[in-house]
Amino acid sequence: MLRGLATVSFYATDVKAARDWYEELLGIEAYYAVPSAEAPAYVEFRFGDFQCELGIIDAKYAGHQVGGAPAGAIIHWHVDDLEATLARMVELGATVNEGIVERGNNTGFRTASLVDPFGNLIGIMNNPHYLQILQELQG
Repeated sequence: MLRGLATVSFYATDVKAARDWYEELLGIEAYYAVPSAEAPAYVEFRFGDFQCELGIIDAKYAGHQVGGAPAGAIIHWHVDDLEATLARMVELGATVNEGIVERGNNTGFRTASLVDPFGNLIGIMNNPHYLQILQELQG
């Protein structure tokens, strides 16, 4: 059911400063910014052997409380059927943190997050990039 790491989402009240910090840390520039590079609400990096995604999102869009204390990231796992996986996880005792959200103007990127019975945030998503990389690896 969980197919593999798709996207790590971090939140920041100052996305531009966070982008700059991660550019320094990773040694690469963010390849994507919305609505603009000058005033981003979201930036994205792809890095590593499998070109994993790191997204930094303006904290005002978080589906959970951000700030005041250290917080973890929501790790999104690629799934083939977002609705069915969400329903199954709820059936198993998880609670919805953020329902299904379309990301990026009909690009096929859709996310949801849940809290497991132990208080951990879990992200699930449809991620065309994950499928593209998998297809390329399979030749």
